[in-house]
Amino acid sequence: MDNGLFISLVNPAIALTLATAFLALWLYRPNRSHLVLVAMAYASSATGFLLQYFTLPIGLPATKLLSNIGFMVASLGIAATVIGQCGRRIPWFGMGLFAAGALAGFSWFIFVQPDITWRVLLLNFGIGGISLIVAAELRAIPNKAPVQRVMLALALLSAVNFFVRPVVSVAINGPFTGYENLYSSLYWTTALFSHAILSLMIALCLFTVEVLDLTATLRSESLTDPLSGLLNRRGFEAKASKLLGSCISSGLPVSLVVADLDRFKSLNDRHGHAAGDKVIVEFATRLRDAAGSRAVAARTGGEEFAILLPMADPAAARLFAEAVRTVFSGNAIAGLPLDVRVTGSFGISSHSGDESLDDMLRRADEALYHAKKSGRDGVRVSYQRLPEAVVSDAPPQVA
Repeated sequence: MDNGLFISLVNPAIALTLATAFLALWLYRPNRSHLVLVAMAYASSATGFLLQYFTLPIGLPATKLLSNIGFMVASLGIAATVIGQCGRRIPWFGMGLFAAGALAGFSWFIFVQPDITWRVLLLNFGIGGISLIVAAELRAIPNKAPVQRVMLALALLSAVNFFVRPVVSVAINGPFTGYENLYSSLYWTTALFSHAILSLMIALCLFTVEVLDLTATLRSESLTDPLSGLLNRRGFEAKASKLLGSCISSGLPVSLVVADLDRFKSLNDRHGHAAGDKVIVEFATRLRDAAGSRAVAARTGGEEFAILLPMADPAAARLFAEAVRTVFSGNAIAGLPLDVRVTGSFGISSHSGDESLDDMLRRADEALYHAKKSGRDGVRVSYQRLPEAVVSDAPPQVA
């Protein structure tokens, strides 16, 4: 095989391998539709390179046009994927203008006024313009993650590659007189190697984003209760401890509310576990809606819940618990008979002294026990005595 042809086949081989890898990743994560887009983009890039060397029956000019349409489609697909993965709105109009302008000029200089040099320059300038749009979108992202900074650098490097390299090559070697002259030129050699390197680096960044996203998803799932959507006990202990430490260091009040659904086992026995699940989901929704985004809420057991409320003293925590209790017990739950009402009991502790989260949980559980013993469907607050010598050994008061 001719060495030049062998080197030229490296790029389509790389592109097809990357297309296959992204397609396989999409089969594993079918909700990530952009993976199909980037797979198609790399397949389109491979097609573009192959059509540079193999002429279709439609003729050389039409084949070259299809080849460069393949390059342009690949550029648009990769650009859209990079921008979309970073959470930005994809500027299809601006990128489309660069692509359409480049292809229109390419068509003019191949069908109307043949000039291979202008075709090369216009195609590169079109892809370079798309790269600049990507860079502008990434630059606008505040607090960029490290991988986003790398993508920004690659977008700028790509723009420089497509704007500067062809101009310098033409300036050094002069205009291209034909395809044989093109394929033996400095421009084509640098194009092959720069495309291979940029393709691999961009693909590596895209794979890194997917791996980071998958890792975050798995970590979130390991800390989240799948039924209620709240944190599980492990997630609660981790996030609540961090929030508690932040409130203590800032001198802000913080309270803990624990809740237990009353007679939940008998409800499951009478109406079935599906109805019990609906009760869990309804109660979790009430907790989440009442607490807002700053609190840390969790389902810590079968029918047990906990929520850490920052900037809440005992009075504010009691108002919170009473509001949740009243709204929850006063509304019917889908799947249960209309005359069935489910209630909950609540225990509250507010941070005092050098208490840990475990200490607060212990006191809140004691308050919850008193709420249960007092007839259920109620709220009790544990008041920690001040750490004075005369009362240091006295138990917490519950009201």
